[in-house]
Amino acid sequence: MADVALTPPAVRRSGLSKNLRAMLREPKVLVGGGFILLLLLVAIFAPWLAPKDPLEQDLMLGNLPPAGYPGTEPGYWLGTDDLGRDVLSRVIYGTRIALTVAFVAAGLAALFGTVLGLIAGFYGGWADKVISRLVDIWMAFPPVLLSILLVAVLGSGIHSVIAAIVIIDWTRFCRVVRAETQAQAKMDYVVAARTIGFPRLHILIREILPNVAPVLIALVSLEMGIAVIVEAILSFVGLSVSSDTPTWGGMIAQGRQIIYQGWWVLVAPLVVLFATVLAFNQLGDGLRRALDPVMRR
Repeated sequence: MADVALTPPAVRRSGLSKNLRAMLREPKVLVGGGFILLLLLVAIFAPWLAPKDPLEQDLMLGNLPPAGYPGTEPGYWLGTDDLGRDVLSRVIYGTRIALTVAFVAAGLAALFGTVLGLIAGFYGGWADKVISRLVDIWMAFPPVLLSILLVAVLGSGIHSVIAAIVIIDWTRFCRVVRAETQAQAKMDYVVAARTIGFPRLHILIREILPNVAPVLIALVSLEMGIAVIVEAILSFVGLSVSSDTPTWGGMIAQGRQIIYQGWWVLVAPLVVLFATVLAFNQLGDGLRRALDPVMRR
């Protein structure tokens, strides 16, 4: 029984290397993860990659078309908006806001939801009832409308956007982790660990959590894509960061107003937003396939 409950370090390292090889063999992980890695590099090196200052205005250069169209100017590869600001530079700097919200909001939502899901799924009883009812009540509210309401109450700013996403989306992690924890708690290795006399907290953290982690990792990736969309929606309605800060949602809102004079102002952030969300979804689906032993067969 002791051999069932205890997981030797060598076995754990073997499991990690096996999961890593499975992820590297999954095309969706390579494509989605590669694109997200590229975006991270763009966000980090934005000051060096952006050809212009994203806030610099020149009304004489307003609504310049992208390179290759008549009337363009050298150095403005994606043209300019109605204030003469370089669209490519604003898209590059908008990557910083999108990825900051994606990683921080998804990470905090996962942390909060996972803790409550583990408690509800493993301990059960009144803790499970209270947490489950709280999740049911919370999920009854429309997420987008609730996020707009929360940001309107908290005030605009990236911190308010992150807080709104965390407050809304922790329920998704809680429900999934709770169900997975309940399934793992019935497995033989948990029964053996209890028979040996391991503390409940030890069983939860050292035995159950590593087996819940694959599902959690895939869910975090999907949540990042959702966070990017929510931030874009809030930027679109003017409830995210200040209007001077380049954001994809803010650029889409601006481009919608001048679509007949400068369609490129709308198209450029829309394409990048779509590609980013698709990459996160592909990465999440690929991770789920790579880390799920049933789907690997």
